[in-house]
Amino acid sequence: MHLRKRDGALDLLKWLALLSMLLDHLRYVGFSADWLYVPGRLAFPWFCLAMAANLSRAGARKTEWRYLGWLLVFSAVSEIPYRLYIPDPDTLNVMPTLALGLLVARGWQDRAVASRLLGGVSLLLAVLFSDRLMFGVFGVLLPLAMLLVFRLPWYFSLLPGLVCLAANQWRTLFESAQFGNEVAIFGIATCLIAPLLGMFLLRHARHLQAPPMRRWAYALYPAHFLLLLAIRQSIA
Repeated sequence: MHLRKRDGALDLLKWLALLSMLLDHLRYVGFSADWLYVPGRLAFPWFCLAMAANLSRAGARKTEWRYLGWLLVFSAVSEIPYRLYIPDPDTLNVMPTLALGLLVARGWQDRAVASRLLGGVSLLLAVLFSDRLMFGVFGVLLPLAMLLVFRLPWYFSLLPGLVCLAANQWRTLFESAQFGNEVAIFGIATCLIAPLLGMFLLRHARHLQAPPMRRWAYALYPAHFLLLLAIRQSIA
């Protein structure tokens, strides 16, 4: 039986995205670490890039509905741990954004009527409920932006970089940067170059063999909130 070799660079990208997310959320453990906001800006665009990489593969249609199902399941599972850990959240957890982003990107990619309809409805929902979605409507569009430039020369990565910046409250970042806030300045730079860094990794690190990240990894999202919550309570 022929088994397709795993993409070690893609697994590495997912692990690094998970690490970036963990660093970002350490800001809420209870000690002053605002600078962790900067590496935290890598997490979401790299998860979106991993989604685009999966959609660009031959045979993506065989797994896309299962992929969507896992996102929806863990959207629900993660909401309570997310709200327990993040102080006064004004959006849902990130999974609904990724689920809508998957449908929008697949609607663009697949000419089937059902895919186009689901993609259009998902985009409409993102526009209507942008304030309730983590990273808003631009976050929903980021997987599509990644998919559009996935096989293009590296400098096209500026497009998803701009979308990533727009998804990260760019007005607030620019206002803070104008007053010389270094976290905001480096945050803007990180948003702009995150897709480029991810693309570089996927194209030049295929020889690396990171531990495979399989379906069990979805559980790491709600689990990390519970772990950090336990740490916060233990040091309070």
